[in-house]
Amino acid sequence: MRRPLPGFLWLVPVLGSLAVLAAPTPDGLSLEGQRVLAVIVLAIGLWGFETLPPGVTGIVAIMALVFTRAVPGIREGLAGFADPIAYFLIGVLTLGVAVARSGLAERVAHLLLARGRGRAGALYVHLLLALPVLTLLLPSATTRTGILVHVYDQAFALGRVPPGAPLARAIMLVLNSVNRLSSTILLTGGITPIVAAGLIGTMSWTRWLVLMSVPYLALITLAAAAIYLRFRHGFHAEVQVPARPERRPLSGVEWRTALITAGAGLLWLTDSVHHWHPTLPALLAWVCFLMPGLGVLTWRQFEQEVGWTNFFVIAASLSLAQALSGSGASDWLAGGVVGAAHAVGESPWMVVGVLLAASSVVRLLIPNITGFLATTIPVAMSVGTTAGLNPILCGLIVTITGDAVLYYPAQSASSLVVYERGHLTAGEIFGFALLMTALAALVVLAVAVPYWAVVGEPLVRGG
Repeated sequence: MRRPLPGFLWLVPVLGSLAVLAAPTPDGLSLEGQRVLAVIVLAIGLWGFETLPPGVTGIVAIMALVFTRAVPGIREGLAGFADPIAYFLIGVLTLGVAVARSGLAERVAHLLLARGRGRAGALYVHLLLALPVLTLLLPSATTRTGILVHVYDQAFALGRVPPGAPLARAIMLVLNSVNRLSSTILLTGGITPIVAAGLIGTMSWTRWLVLMSVPYLALITLAAAAIYLRFRHGFHAEVQVPARPERRPLSGVEWRTALITAGAGLLWLTDSVHHWHPTLPALLAWVCFLMPGLGVLTWRQFEQEVGWTNFFVIAASLSLAQALSGSGASDWLAGGVVGAAHAVGESPWMVVGVLLAASSVVRLLIPNITGFLATTIPVAMSVGTTAGLNPILCGLIVTITGDAVLYYPAQSASSLVVYERGHLTAGEIFGFALLMTALAALVVLAVAVPYWAVVGEPLVRGG
C-alpha cells in the first residue's frame, strides 16, 4: 500500500524546477525549451514523491507550461487531451471494468486459484507462461493489463491475499514492466515496434521478429527472475483456494462481454488490412459496452469505476511530450547525444555505451515513448553512420534501452492502469526501472550485439 510521505517533499521538485529556470540558457536551447525542461523536472518530482494525487500533478504541469510561457497558451498546454492515445486508454479501461462487472474476471480467477492449488509461486509462473499466448491474442499491452489487473485483483480477494502483499506486488510488477516487453517482440505488438520500425526504415514482420525475439526474451527472463528474487519470501505463502462455484454456462452478460472484447481484438489484429488507428476499435468497444440492450455497463458504472486519474495523467504527459518537441528541447537533448558519441567515435563499444547512457537520460525526461523514439532513433542512426557502425543496430539499441524502462507511471498507459490499483508505489516503480536500465545494457552488450552478428547484422559495417 502507498504510504504518505513527509509534507515538505514537494519542495524538492519545486526547487529543482526553479533552479532550471534560473540557470543561464545553454547554447542551442531556446528559452521556451528551458522552461519546458523546468516543468518536466517539476512533474517528474511530484509524480515520483507522490506529494499530490497523480491527476492533480498532471494538471499542475499543464498550468506550469502556460504560466511559464513554455507554450503559447492554454490550447497548446491542453494539446495532450486531443491525442487519440488518451481516448484509447478510456476504451481499454472500460473493457477491463466490463470484464470485472460481467463475472468473467471472477470466473478466470477461480480457475487460476484452482490450477495453482494454493501455491503462490504457481500464480506467478502461470502469468509468465500465459504472456506469449495473450500477446498473440491481444497485441496491445495496455489492453492485456486492463483485463488482467481485474482478474488478479479478484484472485487476490478470493485467495485472501492482502493488498500490497509480496505476491500481489510481484504480479503487479510483471504486469507493469514485463507484460509490455512481450508486445515489442511482434512488429504489430503496439506503438513502440511500429514507430521504431518506421523510423529505422523498411523492415518486414519476420525480420523484426528475428532481430528482437532473442534480446527481448532474454530481457523478459532476467526481469522475471529479478522480480522473483525481490519478492521470493512471498512465494512461500499459502494462498487460500475457495470452493469453486457450481459449474455453469456463460451468462448472456458474459457472452456479450467476451464477444465485444474478441471483436476489438480482431480489429487490432487486422489493422494492416483496414489501417484504423488503435483508438477506433477501443472506442467502438466502449460504445458497445454502454449501448442499452447490447452493453453490460450503465453510464453511472462507467463514471464511477473507470480510473479517471489515468486519463488526466496520460493526457498531461502527452502535452509535456508535445511541448518538449515543439520547443526544440528534444532536439537539443539529441544534440548532446551526438556530441558525446563523436568524442568516443573511434571505439565502437564506447559509442554503444554512450547510446545506452544517453538514451536512459532522455527516456527519463521524455514522458512519451513515441516522443523518445522520434528523438533518439534518427540521432542514433546518424551517430552510427558517422562512426562506421550499423545504423539499424544503433536504432534498435536505443529502442531496447528506452522500451525496457518506466521511471514513473505517467510514461505508459499500461503502467498507469497497474499503479492505480495501489499495490505499487512510485518509488518501487522507479527503483525497478533503475534495475531494468542495467539489465537492458547487459542484454544489449552480452546478448543482442553478438546475436545480431550471427543473424547477419554485425555492429561494425563490413565487420
